[in-house]
Amino acid sequence: MRHQGSVLVVDDEIGPRESLRMILHPLYEVQTAASGDEALARLQNYPFDLVTLDMRMPGPSGLDVLRQIRNLKTDVDVVIISGYMTPKNTAEAKNWGAADVINKPFNVTEVMACVGKLVEQKKYTRKVKSLLETAKNLGVLDEKKGGKMLDN
Repeated sequence: MRHQGSVLVVDDEIGPRESLRMILHPLYEVQTAASGDEALARLQNYPFDLVTLDMRMPGPSGLDVLRQIRNLKTDVDVVIISGYMTPKNTAEAKNWGAADVINKPFNVTEVMACVGKLVEQKKYTRKVKSLLETAKNLGVLDEKKGGKMLDN
């Protein structure tokens, strides 16, 4: 079966990390990382569609990792999955570009719906960018007029 996208699951606890891997694996290519440092190393070597990220881990926290992901200028979506969310750190995660926040213990249906929606959006965004690039290369878009179609 062809995978629908790629997901990096980051959690220092093996139980949640392996649960997420098993839940997502039938539909997505899944890699795991047990720390923020390991996650950042993997992100530099592989273009993931989505990262699930725990907040409390040894070494850099989930919020620190999220900030570093954004500083890498990567367009990967990040979903925080943690048992330690507060209104303050939820707001901070959203301000740093977290696409969603899911509390532990997580609901399998909620995780699958969230990941599915985000990976589909990423596929459509890539397709639109590809079509716009093709139109630009064919000379049917006027870049000086904000990408409007040229009249023939």
